[in-house]
Amino acid sequence: MGKYGRFSTQAAETKRPWTIHPIWRGIGCVMIILIPLLSYAGAVVLVNENAERSTPWLPTLFALMHPLRIPIINRDLPISVAVLVVSLVLMMVGFALLMVLYSILYSLLGPSRYGPLDSPPLRQPARRSARRKR
Repeated sequence: MGKYGRFSTQAAETKRPWTIHPIWRGIGCVMIILIPLLSYAGAVVLVNENAERSTPWLPTLFALMHPLRIPIINRDLPISVAVLVVSLVLMMVGFALLMVLYSILYSLLGPSRYGPLDSPPLRQPARRSARRKR
């Protein structure tokens, strides 16, 4: 470094060899918004159906049917705790199904395992099992 040269502690930004297509960002954004909305709607339907049945699917939901109370503002929200619990479960199931679907599609349609300069691993011959000495 010269006497009058610039010194910077920041590393130079490296350019990635790949870029993400903008459509995948849009699909991800839509899924982040769509899955919670659908899980909330499904939770409302499931909790209402559970309350109307003479033999409920989950009797523990009746204990959670009281409205959500926020102690700081001393108000009851029109959402029951049961709806929140069921919607969180449905959200986790929805995102898990999305990950499984994505991994299946990526394994089927994704890039090959080996590049043009790679060779597949060598096959090892089967080992003989050692016979016991008698």
